[in-house]
Amino acid sequence: MPLTIASDEVDQLAEKLASRTGVSKAEAVRLALVNELARRDESLADFLDRIKPIQDALAAYPKTGLKADKAFYDSLYED
Repeated sequence: MPLTIASDEVDQLAEKLASRTGVSKAEAVRLALVNELARRDESLADFLDRIKPIQDALAAYPKTGLKADKAFYDSLYED
């Protein structure tokens, strides 16, 4: 299915990438999309790696069996 983007800026960027990489504009757009998706996946993986120690530290705390329900939160704000 064809993709139509009516944007002069996108057309210029696609043309610029196509000329630098020696591929068609369609291939340049495909490459840009693949690379952006990979970058975002890598960024998410890095984020998950960075927060893993925090998750592990929180998981190490013993379960109290206490339930933090609406009544509990309401009790925090009682006069």
